[in-house]
Amino acid sequence: MIDLKHSPPGKRWAAPLLFVLLTACSTLPPPLTARTDALLPTEVILLGEQHDASAHQQIHQQVVAHLAARGQLSAVALEMAEAGRGTAGLPANSSEQQVQDVLGWNNKSWPWAAYGPAVMTAVRAGVPVLGANLPAAQMRDAMADNRLDQQLPGPALKAQQQLIRLGHCSLLPEDRISPMTRIQVARDMHMARTVEKAVLPGKVVVLLAGSGHVNRVLGVPQHLPPELKIQAVLLRAGPETAADTGAFDVVWNTPALPVKDYCGSLKK
Repeated sequence: MIDLKHSPPGKRWAAPLLFVLLTACSTLPPPLTARTDALLPTEVILLGEQHDASAHQQIHQQVVAHLAARGQLSAVALEMAEAGRGTAGLPANSSEQQVQDVLGWNNKSWPWAAYGPAVMTAVRAGVPVLGANLPAAQMRDAMADNRLDQQLPGPALKAQQQLIRLGHCSLLPEDRISPMTRIQVARDMHMARTVEKAVLPGKVVVLLAGSGHVNRVLGVPQHLPPELKIQAVLLRAGPETAADTGAFDVVWNTPALPVKDYCGSLKK
């Protein structure tokens, strides 16, 4: 079993950058290092997580540390921060609070304790961290923009609408399905645009996002140039399923989580 333990970066710049990165790299479990290396050469790695799986955020940090230590990381893009925000220009020894401020971090939605280690690993390495999600101020316009319905092929659009329906436990009024799907599409388009702009020759952009966003059939890959070399990695808490086939290039399994009745609590 892969040991996914990590030590979150401290708030103070206490060691030379090279030492920090080489130490992080040397403590990576070889299987994860080998899995990361097996994705190369590529221009983009999309890591699709389950948001409540702490092992997935630990993998984020370790992949970022490994690529940064080798000088192969061009940027880290985040679903967890809005497009237009980023750490470019911040010094490598910036405090965690300074980083959260420039990213406009919402700790209630995205616990910093979970995502901060990957973010700070990139910052310490002098690698920009980029917000990539649809800004909240643009959501209402996206919901009303029926042009977004044309951004996915018909079958993919229907599949995305069904996922929105099921993801809300079939509690959404039917007339809300299309507007909510447009938000999902708009988010994917913003993430794709951010990733594409960050690509550098010989280096890798890493996107950290929910698994649905990195789905090749429905998500961010649909909005990236076809000539761009990408690897869509699903972080799966539990065994691989038939639905994963064709939707992702690689599946990395982590231990299954206790079953939660999300719909039961939502219905209440």
